[in-house]
Amino acid sequence: MNEIIKSLYQRKSVRVYEDKPIPEEMKRTILEAATQAPSAGCQQLYTILDITDQNLKEALAKTCDNQPFIAKAPLVLVFCADCKKWYDAFIEAGCQPRKPGVGDLMLAVTDTTIAAQNAVVAAESFGIGSCYIGDIMENCEEQRKLLNLPEFVFPAVMLVFGWPTEQQKQRSKPHRFEMNHILHENTYRSMDGEELREMFADKCKNQSFEDWTTAFCNRKYDSDFSREMTRSVEKYLEQFSEKGL
Repeated sequence: MNEIIKSLYQRKSVRVYEDKPIPEEMKRTILEAATQAPSAGCQQLYTILDITDQNLKEALAKTCDNQPFIAKAPLVLVFCADCKKWYDAFIEAGCQPRKPGVGDLMLAVTDTTIAAQNAVVAAESFGIGSCYIGDIMENCEEQRKLLNLPEFVFPAVMLVFGWPTEQQKQRSKPHRFEMNHILHENTYRSMDGEELREMFADKCKNQSFEDWTTAFCNRKYDSDFSREMTRSVEKYLEQFSEKGL
């Protein structure tokens, strides 16, 4: 197994960091690696916010579901899906472009997440841990104010980076579903109840399928923060829909 594949297998989310800065040259390499990611039409439909203000880190830790480790991370990046800069360039060039729509946003989100994952892989090569923070999509009114987000810019991904503690290094990586449940040949295949139970068997462990899945549904999918994320994303989508124009 080569080193790149090995690092992909070993990488896991890290939420506890040593009190140690990330050298500037490593940070720069992580950011440069992000910009080398594949991009639709080489447009690079994203903007990366480097959060260096400690007060802002602490504010984001609160607005992202009260997660203090965010404020303690030596490197915090917000990857924004950015449909504004190309739209502005078209206007500057004298074009008469349509307003960005949901298709443009989805393309920009794809560009953004690919760039973010490049940053994760680059950081991992240095031994620097990382954690995705999906909660950046919540509380859109507060996030817009904190980050000064204009129209047609959506905070798709937040990443925090730091040197993992020994406990974090030794912590087991959560089990992934088996490939036969993930890979479908040619067309989508809905799984029946038997296969779903088989797929979740490792997660359920000593619990019944019903008990584990119900608890997860209540804790995650039907949680207040999940509902808030849906509300916030719908709010962001208004500017990209005909109703919001």
